[in-house]
Amino acid sequence: MTASVTLWVGFTLFVLVMLALDLGVFHRKAHVVRMKEALIWSVVWIALSLVFNAAVYYWFGPEKALEFLTGYVIEKTLSVDNVFVFVVLFGSFAVPREYQHRVLFWGVFGALLMRAAFIATGAALLAHFHWVIYLFGALLVITAIKLMAEKGVAVDATKNPLYRLFVKRVRSVPEYDGDKFFTIQNGKRYATPLFLVLVAIEATDLVFAVDSIPAIFAVTDDPFIVYTSNVFAILGLRALYFVLADVVEKFVYIKPALAFILGFVGIKMLLMDVYKIPIAASLGVIVAALAVAIVASALKRRQLARDGGDDPARQ
Repeated sequence: MTASVTLWVGFTLFVLVMLALDLGVFHRKAHVVRMKEALIWSVVWIALSLVFNAAVYYWFGPEKALEFLTGYVIEKTLSVDNVFVFVVLFGSFAVPREYQHRVLFWGVFGALLMRAAFIATGAALLAHFHWVIYLFGALLVITAIKLMAEKGVAVDATKNPLYRLFVKRVRSVPEYDGDKFFTIQNGKRYATPLFLVLVAIEATDLVFAVDSIPAIFAVTDDPFIVYTSNVFAILGLRALYFVLADVVEKFVYIKPALAFILGFVGIKMLLMDVYKIPIAASLGVIVAALAVAIVASALKRRQLARDGGDDPARQ
């Protein structure tokens, strides 16, 4: 399958229109995003993803539709790790809740551009150097092992070299100026903490993209499917954050599940020329791992509550 230029242009225009509606209409004024609003937007983005999945089925057949769905589920699952980091960053910088959506909006916009570049590079490498698939697979397995061994948040964005370089080179002030990224003092422009958080989020996504992009290439080498499944997952990331922000730490077995999924996808890539695991089987394994993690986390919390033990999220 080769997507036409019309499809690429049409999808890009759709994304730009949705982003314009999001910030320019529905979130024009800064406000605290409540659970109900976040849930509605989560349902909207998931519904749009499934509608697009149906369109892929109509245009290109069931195999490509299954590839899109599997890639979307992988990226959606891995994005839970982003939520952990967002919680820590917003807490560390004491970002007012009414300004968090604005930061995430521009963070997502930057992530879309960054990942488009990653996908284009990855597709070009795989098209000319098949052995790169083994590097991607090994990278995912190593990441899975590191993630399994780590406790708490795996990425400290403030230690990212790009972020630290930015802080050294750009004038900034310690106080917020409403929802502005920059403020004027004594005739000079300074970055506010809100912009520093945005830079930290982009630096974090740069790290996460190194994991998530190769993971989707394990499902398909079609750039259109890789990009669209990735974009739909990212577009729903803001709403997912506001749904999970207050409860994400309660899912104590999510981290091991993410590590398992990364490891499974990495092994699939390493075995690709020996045995190609069916896409449907891959999707089943990923969904099952996520379901087990959610159920096990709920049972763990119920047991600790019954026994009067400590909150596992704080251990």
